[in-house]
Amino acid sequence: MNTGGNIIELHDIAFSYGEREVLGGISLDVPYGDYLGVVGPNGAGKTTLLKIILGLLKPSRGSVMLFGTDIKNLKSRSRIGYVPQKATNFDADFPATVYEVVLMGRYASRGLFHRIVESDRQFVKRALEDVDMWGFHDRLIGDLSGGQQQRVFIARALATQPDVMFLDEPTIGIDRRAREDFYDLLKKLNDGSGIALVLISHDIKMVTKHAKHIACINRDLTCHLSTEDFVKADKTQDLFSDDLDVFTRDHHHHHDTIS
Repeated sequence: MNTGGNIIELHDIAFSYGEREVLGGISLDVPYGDYLGVVGPNGAGKTTLLKIILGLLKPSRGSVMLFGTDIKNLKSRSRIGYVPQKATNFDADFPATVYEVVLMGRYASRGLFHRIVESDRQFVKRALEDVDMWGFHDRLIGDLSGGQQQRVFIARALATQPDVMFLDEPTIGIDRRAREDFYDLLKKLNDGSGIALVLISHDIKMVTKHAKHIACINRDLTCHLSTEDFVKADKTQDLFSDDLDVFTRDHHHHHDTIS
């Protein structure tokens, strides 16, 4: 895994739905090994920006570089992991075991017609162990709680051996305790494996507890700061005063966990 330089480079990214401008010119670099929390109001363009980075939408102007290569010329997406919103992207009745769901990550990495071999099985086992879910490998995915399912989806992303993982509001529909455990897991993966994380979330308190940097999107890039500088910034008080007040009250309790 590369440990130097930028894993993502955005230059003057703009996007419109018809006449409505959603993104107005965003430039942003994300280094290898970073943990970037992307925050902003509803309708600010956060998910649109993520889709542009993933190559699912084409910007009206600007360029996206992943791993030093223009996204238009990127031949393989195997170094990219993606964890979607569970509530809107998963059929709980899908008849697959936890093991089979994670094994899909190997097909994403190696190709649909790849013949599964022992090394693939070891990758699946290791990914499930990394998220503390190997003990559930033979359970149906639909029988798990929301928090457990999201751990499985992280394992599926890990099975592709990514250098960067994108997560779009992954804790929607998950109870508070499971959310806290989920964010602790992300922090452990970032610290332990060096996988870069790009997390879109409305959970300002948890993002500011764990992420290394914060990018505030409101059609433009309002700020891109270290976590502590983000909390102190006056303009973010205006946008997120309620959440930041909650965080500030707990700040001294969590100060040593902020990178």
